[in-house]
Amino acid sequence: MSVEATVTPGTEPGRTGQSLEPEGIDFSKGGGYVPAIVQHADTGSVLMLGYMNREALQATVTGGKVVFFSRSKQRLWEKGETSGHTLRLADIRMDCDRDALLVRAWPQGPTCHQGTPTCFGDGFPASEPHLNFLSTLEQLIAERITTRPEGSHTARLIEGGVPRIAQKVGEEALEVALAAVGGSKDEIVAESADLIYHLLVLLKARGLTLGAVVAELLTRHTAPKAISGRCRAPPPIG
Repeated sequence: MSVEATVTPGTEPGRTGQSLEPEGIDFSKGGGYVPAIVQHADTGSVLMLGYMNREALQATVTGGKVVFFSRSKQRLWEKGETSGHTLRLADIRMDCDRDALLVRAWPQGPTCHQGTPTCFGDGFPASEPHLNFLSTLEQLIAERITTRPEGSHTARLIEGGVPRIAQKVGEEALEVALAAVGGSKDEIVAESADLIYHLLVLLKARGLTLGAVVAELLTRHTAPKAISGRCRAPPPIG
């Protein structure tokens, strides 16, 4: 069974698929399987380890959701097929020995069956725990948008529509500015938290992610002079 050479499902603005040569993957070393390490596409956190055969790799590339081969069940297994907590494919890379895969994906809910973000403990690795939480918050906002639980502030914002959410972002931005001028450091932090939360809701309401914003910042940082076609030039980064 052949596998497409370029993996592109799940690609978001500012992202490109990772070139892959599936015929070069050495499945023989592991008896027809290769380990597949799953990494969060935005934060870099290691989420879980699974195994793929050729069919699982083909299903992953074709469907855009991560599929493994379950050695205990002896069948293909799509992550989240029971819980709904799937892994949306960003790209796949092969290691230098051609016998292991790095799968970057966006988790749609907790990755571990125990309800934790990763299969390696309660939280993300300690390198950047605060930044990683923004991804967790994005997932929570997406879940609230889908389920609309009673009493949810996110659900109320979504029901008000994009104009109402945009209004809240403007109000919170003003609160940050006022706190910066005459408030304490704690007040600045608190108002900034409100602003970031409402901005994440606005991005989700418009079908965007924080990752797209980060990609834009990276573009400005790496090639600020190459950006054109804007009403005004963006400020350089750095």
